[in-house]
Amino acid sequence: MKARGVGVRLVGISKSYGSVVALQPTDLAVEAGEFLTLLGPSGSGKTTMLNSIAGYVEPDRGSILFGGTDVTTMPARSRNVGMVFQNYALFPHFDVFANVGYGLRARGVGKSEIARRVAAALALVQLDGYGDRKIQQLSGGQQQRVALARALVIEPDVLLMDEPLGALDRQLRKTVQLELRRLHELHGRTTVYVTHDQEEALILSDRVAVMHEARIVQVGTAAELYTAPVDAFVAGFIGESNLLPVRVLALSAGVARIEVPDLARDLEVMASPDVAIGRPARLLLRPEHVVLDAAGGVPGSIDEIVYLGEIISARITLASGAQIWARRLANSPLERGASIRVGWAAQHLRVVAER
Repeated sequence: MKARGVGVRLVGISKSYGSVVALQPTDLAVEAGEFLTLLGPSGSGKTTMLNSIAGYVEPDRGSILFGGTDVTTMPARSRNVGMVFQNYALFPHFDVFANVGYGLRARGVGKSEIARRVAAALALVQLDGYGDRKIQQLSGGQQQRVALARALVIEPDVLLMDEPLGALDRQLRKTVQLELRRLHELHGRTTVYVTHDQEEALILSDRVAVMHEARIVQVGTAAELYTAPVDAFVAGFIGESNLLPVRVLALSAGVARIEVPDLARDLEVMASPDVAIGRPARLLLRPEHVVLDAAGGVPGSIDEIVYLGEIISARITLASGAQIWARRLANSPLERGASIRVGWAAQHLRVVAER
């Protein structure tokens, strides 16, 4: 895939509304042609950052650069940005062709060129022949594709998407997620995407910036965020996790010796960079790394079983009273109320800071 568009760089941007901090001082670099997702709960600063890039919000301080050019005070209409909103913002009195070509007409592009580029954009989103359809005649997924075609037809330097799949049902979302990934591989535009859906972020993105309390906590690939979260928030937000309180006894070369009261033993495990002696920390144990019927394991009992197709998810109460979740294939049945001994795949354990 040939990268199109420009890189985006945020240097110390921040935004407040009175006493409410919408975005703490933030640095971020998005490579040209990269698909980067801003992921986090409501109120974490995702949309404020996206709107700052778009030019709809001017940061209180800091700089925004497109390909090395400072656009911080440049109006949105001058930034050559394509935007896809959650509600699509389509014109109901226009047909599909007019909706997709709107941005080109506003830029003074000639009729024949508009026709060519709109046809190419509709073909890209697999809506060939839909130009004369009314918006009300389209399904939710088709409307989303029209909104995407409208954003792409102007050949933007940066494509921005603010929870564009939020109005779709779960099954349609999964289909459109894969379609968005396919489209990015074809058009190669620099893309910044906002969502609170972790699965969506991991499916779509080259990298993900996890946000919490108006700041970026960690930026990385899906594998990096899942296997090496920097703190307990990221560990709990990306994937399913068991987070057991621990006391850090010693640290050496990225390895921590910890006391785990709920497991009634000490362990040596990999540690995230911010882990420190005397500071609160948690042991991260993913459900798929819990070993059931482990010889010499911690005693417990199964008090809940959830069937997830080919996977069984079981909630286990340990002797300490702590509860953890474990997963195993459904062809190895479990019985609710049964006693069991729990172990773990030691190489996958990690201790993370609790902020």
